[in-house]
Amino acid sequence: MFARFTEDARRAVVKAGILALDAGRSALDADLMLLGVAEMRPFSLRSFTVSAADVRARVDVGDARSLLATLGIDLDAVHRRTRAGLDAPGLWTLRRSRVRPLRVTLYGPLGELPLAMHARKVIEVAMWRPGPVTGQCLLWGLLADHTNGAAAILRDAGVDLSALVREARMPARRTA
Repeated sequence: MFARFTEDARRAVVKAGILALDAGRSALDADLMLLGVAEMRPFSLRSFTVSAADVRARVDVGDARSLLATLGIDLDAVHRRTRAGLDAPGLWTLRRSRVRPLRVTLYGPLGELPLAMHARKVIEVAMWRPGPVTGQCLLWGLLADHTNGAAAILRDAGVDLSALVREARMPARRTA
């Protein structure tokens, strides 16, 4: 499934997967997909004004960092030493199960992680249009489903969603 993804979009999905593994989650969900997009910034949209720190403050990524900090251990330094090169997008794959077609799993050197329903919908919406899957397509997938919480996180962080939708040229839902 990663064949159509641009390098930056792959990096955002891989970053989200690594964040989910670090948080001890059993599946990758849309909130961590948003955090991966916010950290990697795979597009240049001026209306995407939220920082990765703002999204991280609104997403549960576990408390291992603060727990280890009380012991004098810098988790970022540990990750730099033990995971050098393991976040390269070429080492990760995204595959749909042949037996269970609704199951999509992210496989990499740090482990495998199934995508939760909302994260799978993000990927499917991003892949819906022909052509390469860009970071902007991932953002479109995140904002297409209002039940995944991504729009609420961005709104709480002060992002003007209507300006973001216009700048990203996302189709807006029209009511009769």
